[in-house]
Amino acid sequence: MSFIRTISGDILPDQLGFTYSHEHIVCSPPYWIEQEQDDLLLDDKEKSLLDVQDLKNVGVKTIVDATCVDYGRDILAVKEISDRTGMQVIATAGFNKGFLWSAKVLGENYTFYEKIENSSIDDLVKFIVSDVEEGIGTTGIRCGQIKFGTGYNSIHPLELKVLKAAARAHLITKAPLHSHTEAGTMALEQIEYLKKEGINLEYISFGHMDRNLDPWIHNKIAENGSFLCFDGIGKIKYAPESERIKCILELVKQGYEEQILISGDFARKSYFSHYGYGPGYKYIVKTWIPRFKEEADRAGLDSNQLINKFFVENPKRCLSFKI
Repeated sequence: MSFIRTISGDILPDQLGFTYSHEHIVCSPPYWIEQEQDDLLLDDKEKSLLDVQDLKNVGVKTIVDATCVDYGRDILAVKEISDRTGMQVIATAGFNKGFLWSAKVLGENYTFYEKIENSSIDDLVKFIVSDVEEGIGTTGIRCGQIKFGTGYNSIHPLELKVLKAAARAHLITKAPLHSHTEAGTMALEQIEYLKKEGINLEYISFGHMDRNLDPWIHNKIAENGSFLCFDGIGKIKYAPESERIKCILELVKQGYEEQILISGDFARKSYFSHYGYGPGYKYIVKTWIPRFKEEADRAGLDSNQLINKFFVENPKRCLSFKI
């Protein structure tokens, strides 16, 4: 029997509903605080709540909050938003990526770099497993996926250490895995290390696939049965929507429509409607989906079926604990 773990409790996969697979809701990353990058601080609970409510109002039922401990998550604020809006939220265990680890942790006298360097892999496994099985700190709020990440065209030794710990925590907990690929790089290299850890690659999603719009890379990842997360929707500075849609449709034509996830990865104030005047969480539903459906229909595909797969059926399988 499979289940999905939300911050409010475990649910059956059929209860997941329409899902955004990679977002951020409330977070204050120590690195971006140190760099005085206010745009990257989602630090107003009430404004975040308004964007979440907008999303709930257009029919989205679940958000995957991909905010790890090193990205300054505020799980109690996120839980309050979930309770007040009725939005199901899935929290994330593990760590993000190496360059974030250099900043001092607020209220503490260490960096995550020091924490990870001074911990054994077994220590890191126990930390991740605890977030999944017991809860984050003393909150009792449990995580529903495990994340690791690597840098741009590189894997730092400590990032590899975290990858191994995340993989081993997955084998213990059966929680789904999620990978951060900086600018869409190093996914194939990550796969080789995951294979050495005995990971079934059907249980992992690779993020930021639309930061590297390379159909050959996408196909190589998809051949392993992995999920590909196109989570930069609305971020035109990286690529026009036409190129994202072209790559998604190419994967569909290759028969990989059951491995595609869609989201926005909104982690800046300027992306949100209620912090500033950005497109907001609802952009995907209100603007992107109609455009995608038009282009899919023009290509002779069943656009309604594809949207149901990307936002309902695929997340339901991807986010399930395999027990």
